[in-house]
Amino acid sequence: MQIQDRVFIVTGGASGLGEGTARMLAAHGGKVVIADMQADKGEAVARDIGGAFVRCDVSSEADGQAVVSKATSLGKLAGLVNCAGIAPAEKTVGKNGAHSLALYTKTITVNLIGSFNMIRLAAEAMSRNEPEATGERGVLISTASVAAYDGQIGQAAYAASKGGIVGMTLPIARDLARSGIRNMTIAPGIFGTPMLFGMPQEVQDTLAAGVPFPSRLGTPADYAKLVKHILENDMLNGEVIRLDGAIRLAPR
Repeated sequence: MQIQDRVFIVTGGASGLGEGTARMLAAHGGKVVIADMQADKGEAVARDIGGAFVRCDVSSEADGQAVVSKATSLGKLAGLVNCAGIAPAEKTVGKNGAHSLALYTKTITVNLIGSFNMIRLAAEAMSRNEPEATGERGVLISTASVAAYDGQIGQAAYAASKGGIVGMTLPIARDLARSGIRNMTIAPGIFGTPMLFGMPQEVQDTLAAGVPFPSRLGTPADYAKLVKHILENDMLNGEVIRLDGAIRLAPR
């Protein structure tokens, strides 16, 4: 899948991994639609890269449809990169009692249902594309986490939401194979994003030191490089790629 002159949706594109991906796609000639709840930041990034911004709750059907409609109005929708997500922390039973059911539900709704909502709507639009010479009509990339495999204390909701993304990667790829649409997932390790930068510096340093090699925080540029490779390598389909410097998370 070529990037030049194709249209891409990036959810969560106002910051972090999504912003890094949006900037990479624009730098290679792609037309980017940023879908995010952060209107000020999203509009600023869109202006900077010559893209478009649509305020979007990824779990809303109407918002998702508005994003896809905007994307298809700009040209051939070739890709969706799901980076929108939340990462709350709460123990199953903590000092204040049982885990909040509302928080668990919200995490699943945003991270898992939101990812599937955008996948299904983007894939429907892509299925109407004229195929590339390879027969390909589009590429879908979602963001899981190493927490899907190594969930830490307090990550029951987050790990479950990301595990769901891992679990649906292959069946979605199989569903969409006849339409020439690929579906992939990236599972990042410890990355320097706004969520992590909100932690104390000593915590950030400890996390970075725990990565075997390279012993540093991942960057949005690292993530975007893998997105680019997935887009361009049409044998990558139905798989989850850990992007983690060989880290395996300890319980805490």
